[in-house]
Amino acid sequence: MSLNTTVSLLRTEAGRAPHDSELTGLIGELVTRSEEFRTAWAKHNVRLHHTGRKSFRHPAVGVLTLDFDAMELPARPGLTLTAYSAAPGTPDHDALRLLATWTATAQARRTGDPAPSDQQEG
Repeated sequence: MSLNTTVSLLRTEAGRAPHDSELTGLIGELVTRSEEFRTAWAKHNVRLHHTGRKSFRHPAVGVLTLDFDAMELPARPGLTLTAYSAAPGTPDHDALRLLATWTATAQARRTGDPAPSDQQEG
């Protein structure tokens, strides 16, 4: 994600929470320490993403590039639910499946339930 996109998203959040002193402090610090940020902030660009693609670096599986869809929750103004997915058959999809299995196995160990691979179908 480019700096301009990041700054535009940050400006969007600042508009949603104008009285958030921690956010205001962060922006103030970035403006004073980074000429590049200060220039991008001065453009006053705002950006909302409802769909797109985002990359994450996970310590166990490396870089994941996932598609996302963001949905605002009408019952809770200001909250957004974001769902991430990967196309079946891609390395990113395989990595998500690995993480899901890893999480399920770790949870089974904590609760004493059989791990997913220990369960028999039928």
